[in-house]
Amino acid sequence: MGVFDSFKELVTQKPVGLKKPDFYKADSDAKKQLERLQQLHATAPDRVKPQIERDMKLLAYGIAGEENVAFELNNSYLPIIVLHDLRLEHEGLSVQIDYLIITTKFCLIVECKNLFGNLEVNSRGEFIRELDFNGKRKKEGIYSPITQNVRHMEMIKGIGSANQKNFVSRTAFEKYFKKSYRSVIVLANPKTVINVKYATKAIKDQIIRSDQLIAHIKKQIRESKDLAWTEKEMYQIADFFMSMHKENTVDYAQKYFQGDSVEQATEVAQVEIAVEETPLYRALKQYRYETSKIEGIKPYHIYSNAQLDALISAIPQNLDDIRKISGFGEVKCEKYGTAIIEIVDKYRED
Repeated sequence: MGVFDSFKELVTQKPVGLKKPDFYKADSDAKKQLERLQQLHATAPDRVKPQIERDMKLLAYGIAGEENVAFELNNSYLPIIVLHDLRLEHEGLSVQIDYLIITTKFCLIVECKNLFGNLEVNSRGEFIRELDFNGKRKKEGIYSPITQNVRHMEMIKGIGSANQKNFVSRTAFEKYFKKSYRSVIVLANPKTVINVKYATKAIKDQIIRSDQLIAHIKKQIRESKDLAWTEKEMYQIADFFMSMHKENTVDYAQKYFQGDSVEQATEVAQVEIAVEETPLYRALKQYRYETSKIEGIKPYHIYSNAQLDALISAIPQNLDDIRKISGFGEVKCEKYGTAIIEIVDKYRED
């Protein structure tokens, strides 16, 4: 590399002549949350320490899975730009994307799962996990990561379309979206046995192990007939998504201090829990989505993300608790309140 290129790299903080992965965004909320949990644990009352310890364990396990993916990408020597842990918002909805990988031909959306136990995907596309509890096998359904990726893709398409300058560019963006944006589910636990015998080919093609990720990317690049993006175009895409990234500013410390006074709750370190990974959050969001489809309205008309966060924080036990949340008047409580309480009751111990 010449002196000019070295100077340009120093000024722009972007490599010239991209030859290997550039982790343009490498940090993650999960690591920050884990650090805060560790601080909180040191000063928290004994009654909440077990719950904090459980959340710390889950966070650490998820982080380990994402680090497995980062290791594979770092050692690929592919000319790619990697954005880790993107949080996007559009029309009252939000999504958290584990990895957005910008290659020379397309952007790949990666949903990383570091799952305990073995995994089966049946002909209906349902994900079933089998766990060993004291020598007994237990099967349970898990929220479909394919559905998560569908939401991620819909969000990106909505944001991209809304940010086009005119009708012509918007039409072109939507026409070529499926070629430009692809998704995959990466299972990061090497001990997980995957049974996709009865899954459809479309589903099988979306599920790979972390050690297959690089081969998967290379194969898709090789098979693509589209013109390669220039390095400048790749960084323009990266900069666009960085400009769209929203930091998670919600404080979930009160999760551990239900019933405590404000003074008691603020005596300990504040912490953000990876609430989007909790079964309750996913169930409430899925209910909102399904209900919006039935009623033919936008999901945020049922309840916004801020109201969803408030439901998670409040853990309402009855309709009166829901009425205390801003935006939940009599009409909304009458239409959706009972279903919300049923969902909260189901996941109250999660």
